[in-house]
Parts: sequence; C-alpha cells; structure tokens
Amino acid sequence: MFPILLLMFITVPVIEIALFIQVGGILGLWPTVALILITAIVGASLVRSQGLQTLVTVQQRMQKGELPAQQIVEGVMLAVAGVLLLTPGFMTDAMGMAVLLPWHVRG
Repeated sequence: MFPILLLMFITVPVIEIALFIQVGGILGLWPTVALILITAIVGASLVRSQGLQTLVTVQQRMQKGELPAQQIVEGVMLAVAGVLLLTPGFMTDAMGMAVLLPWHVRG
C-alpha cells in the first residue's frame, strides 16, 4: 500500500504541474489562475448543495426506519469529490467532477 501512495504523491503533482505549464502557455498566467479558482468555487458549491440534499434524504429515510446505505455511500463519494475539486489542478478537478456527476448504470 505504501508504494502505491508514494507513487501517487509523486505522480499526481508532476502531472498537475505539467498541465499548469501547458494551460498557462496557452491562456496565460491570470486566466489560468482564474480558471483554477472558478473550478474550486463551482466544485465546492456543487458538493455543498448535493451534500445537503443527501443529508435531507438520510434524515427522511431514518425517520421511516430505513437504513440509508446508499446515501452513506453517496456521502463518502461527495467527500472524495470535494477533496479532489478543492485540490488545485486540472486533473484532480476532472476526477472530482467525474465522481460528482451521476452515473446511470443499466443492467
């Protein structure tokens, strides 16, 4: 487990720095900084609104005497998405949005 975490703590920042350089070269410094701040603000507001919605659903299910297992998983996923979206970087923002957006699986 430790080698995987070490690899992630080295690889993710290197990729993010490379993306910052590429995007900064295309857009310039201040538009790149603005884009990073905008994605953090939008991501935080999305996580907040969906988190509140999940909390309300948990309370409703518990009042009915039901186990809110799905909502607990959703809450954990929202926490992961929040951390990814608040971490500065384009790759982590994309991963956070992928976790945050609903996936409808047909079976």
